[in-house]
Amino acid sequence: MKVKELISAINSGSYDENLKAVYVMDSAVESQKPRYAEALDSFGALFGYDREVNIISAPGRTEICGNHTDHNNGKVIAASINLDAIAVVSKNEDNIIRVKSKGHRINVVDLSDLEPKEERYGDSTSLVQGVAAGIKNLGFEVGGFDAFTMNDVMGGSGLSSSAAYEVLIGSAVSYLFNEGKVSAVDIAKVAQYSENVFFGKPCGLLDQMASSVGSIVNIDFKSTKEPVIKKIDFDFAKTGYSLCIVDTGGNHSDLTDDYAAVRSEMESVAKALGKNVLREATYEEFFAALPELTKKVNDRAILRAIHFYNENRRVDECVKYLENNDFEGFKKIILESGFSSYMLNQNVYTPKNPTEQKISLALAISEELLKGRGAWRVHGGGFAGTVQAFVPNDMLSEYKTVIESVFGEGTCYALIIRPVGGYQVI
Repeated sequence: MKVKELISAINSGSYDENLKAVYVMDSAVESQKPRYAEALDSFGALFGYDREVNIISAPGRTEICGNHTDHNNGKVIAASINLDAIAVVSKNEDNIIRVKSKGHRINVVDLSDLEPKEERYGDSTSLVQGVAAGIKNLGFEVGGFDAFTMNDVMGGSGLSSSAAYEVLIGSAVSYLFNEGKVSAVDIAKVAQYSENVFFGKPCGLLDQMASSVGSIVNIDFKSTKEPVIKKIDFDFAKTGYSLCIVDTGGNHSDLTDDYAAVRSEMESVAKALGKNVLREATYEEFFAALPELTKKVNDRAILRAIHFYNENRRVDECVKYLENNDFEGFKKIILESGFSSYMLNQNVYTPKNPTEQKISLALAISEELLKGRGAWRVHGGGFAGTVQAFVPNDMLSEYKTVIESVFGEGTCYALIIRPVGGYQVI
């Protein structure tokens, strides 16, 4: 369908069921219509209103348990959320991918040049290039297309706006050129490959996998080539709690070294044990080797390794509690995870600026408000950004009011868990 026709069809309700499959609630469907219309109109103004178009969506994600475990082949629980990136897309005959994101310059990738270059590290164009290269390397078709994207996954929020963008581009290639046959797992791996090799950021696979697969998932990365993915049948809406993300502010752009240090320090312990990653050594092997490890690696690395092993155990316990509909047991594990991240993994503030501790402050306020009823923890990569809180619905208004009085209006988000990952909506 062409741009103007699709805008009219969306506004008339012709695609309400398509939207509800993604955004779940009728109110959310209605709120998305102006956004979709804006994206379509922006595409038309830039690339032409006579183009046949489709609309792709890829969600942000929330990490529920398994903080900083994926990069050492650990275990995680994550969920896709209602905040997402959308793209209006249309094939072209130029062998060029053009992606214009709202508020950003256009990214142009010539498909005859799909080699990573160090001078392009940190450039969003390299993410598009890397996704195209990764899908092509898998043997799938890749062709030129034009896209206009909008992303309401807040950058630097720990909800993985970059992963949503990468999965969005991968899903666009899958649906435009491969009948949607590139699997969600392959799209996630390609997204990670793009970020690692083309963008120059040593991320794990959690963010991309949670965005691409969708719903609540338990992922075991013991084999990164063949991760074990298990969807968890749990109706969060029936718990009487809201899943809140608090954006405490702070910029992630200068924290790459902090994130990399978590991974490299865990791996330094693994190497001292004669392994590549911590998952290759058992906890018993690690603990028995502590006297020797203290002579080979720094103390923080050992603390982070302890966090890794116990966090893997907590993920298993969380899965059992959710599958048994034991939300009280689940909250207990979430609190343990949060304290471990704070004390052992030490990713609630950057040592580069120890007097700025907005995440620590948000956690302290959450404890004052929710102690005995809710649960709270650092969310995502940490060091700056967000905390996660499970808030009783009868306390949501109070929690939101107090938190936003400190961190600003609109900084507390009550999220919906979305049932699908990377998806062609229309």
